[in-house]
Amino acid sequence: MTSRTPPPAAPAEPPRNAMDGVDEDAALLVDLLKLATFVSNPMRTGVAEPLDLAPTDLRIILALGGEGEMAGHELSEIMGVPPMNVSRALVALHQKGLVEPGEDLRNRRRKPFRLSAAGQAMFDRTVPAMAQVSRQLFADFNARDRAAFRRAAGRLLARMTQWEGVSDG
Repeated sequence: MTSRTPPPAAPAEPPRNAMDGVDEDAALLVDLLKLATFVSNPMRTGVAEPLDLAPTDLRIILALGGEGEMAGHELSEIMGVPPMNVSRALVALHQKGLVEPGEDLRNRRRKPFRLSAAGQAMFDRTVPAMAQVSRQLFADFNARDRAAFRRAAGRLLARMTQWEGVSDG
């Protein structure tokens, strides 16, 4: 009986990444989408739940606390949440005394909301909770990396707020 030595195995190829060969900017956008998706978990477990808020409620409080008075449709647009979900959350937040109706003297049909005194206190309570989450998320970022990330995010946010769609040019 002759023993056969198996032929040498071909070198293993690294696993194929779905983004291999994709335009660098498109890959960066995919990373940004992943980041936006995955940041919701630390915000939910580290901020919303300890403050006894639903994630959408937290996002509304953060939006009103950071941007000021806004109507439901405006909140829906900036949050990327269906208007019905925003409407339900606003009703719940109003019942909890965290938001109150505002007034638009230039457009009486517009129905803005603002944080109540209790809502502002809740917004103020989110800051230390977010600081704790951010310390964990950015633990291995040095000051230079943090500053570069904030500059890039700021430029991207400014561009997004001016978004008018893709042109054919």
